[in-house]
Amino acid sequence: MVRPAVEDLVVGAGLLPRGLSMIARRPRLFLLGAIPPAITSVIFTGLLIALITQLRPLVDWLTPFADDWNRGLATTVEVLVGGAVVAGAVLIMVISFTTLTLALGSPLYDKLSESVEREFGDVPELNESVARGVLRALRQALALISVAILGALVLFGTGFLPVIGQTVAPVLSAVFGGWILGIELVGAPFERRGLLRLSDRRAAMRVRRFRVLGFAVPTFLLLAIPFVGVVVFPVATAGGTILARQLLSEPT
Repeated sequence: MVRPAVEDLVVGAGLLPRGLSMIARRPRLFLLGAIPPAITSVIFTGLLIALITQLRPLVDWLTPFADDWNRGLATTVEVLVGGAVVAGAVLIMVISFTTLTLALGSPLYDKLSESVEREFGDVPELNESVARGVLRALRQALALISVAILGALVLFGTGFLPVIGQTVAPVLSAVFGGWILGIELVGAPFERRGLLRLSDRRAAMRVRRFRVLGFAVPTFLLLAIPFVGVVVFPVATAGGTILARQLLSEPT
């Protein structure tokens, strides 16, 4: 049981460098694909800076109960709350960043994904009106962001637990964020095959969950670094396309 899981984690992690090698052979698509994450990186970096500059007043507002506590204990609680707030905000921002970037660059990333798939054979086409596709994508994006917000709130609560909040909670955050991110990154290949529901992706991902996490968790951590997404996002699109084909038992 352990060995197949480890092997799947390693294979999943290898999809990022494999995606990089495929993107390197498509410099024009790579440069075009870097434009949407460059725009969204500016937006979300600004939001993150604004959060950090207002972190102290926000922590004070969240911890009025600690005003009369011993100064050392109060400071410890404030640090834990501040860390939990930033971690939760980063989780929501990465998922929102991915959703917004995919929305801004949808035609580019679809073309990039199709270009990767052509190396393995014919590429299926989805016969769907633009309006219907936009409405479906918007509905699914809102659903994923809502789940991310709910998960961030739960993880924020675990941040107060002694030891667990400082050790287990960050790992759970990366795993949860990576899983949500994986649902988004395998979307285009699934949709081209008429698998339009989020449940279709989740069902396939659960079968090879360690491979998904091996790919998605490092991608999530890289996207959490401001402006790194400019390079990582096109690479992750290529890697996600390969992962989707593997989940669908198609040759890669």
